[in-house]
Amino acid sequence: MLDKIPSNTGTVRQQIKYILIGSASAVPVIIYTLYSLGYGSLNEWSTPQPTGNCGEVISMLIRYLLLD
Repeated sequence: MLDKIPSNTGTVRQQIKYILIGSASAVPVIIYTLYSLGYGSLNEWSTPQPTGNCGEVISMLIRYLLLD
């Protein structure tokens, strides 16, 4: 739906990235907590990936905001 905005409306589509960085056990807990609060579905988050720091992972959710 967001891709079908007429180009002459003056509306700008801005990308927003929500990033979680934490332990491999904590990041999924926060994702489930946000989901239970009605923010984002579970499959919108990227699969947690190692950051290179011992026991730490990163996961991201991308949303789009329409601005006039």
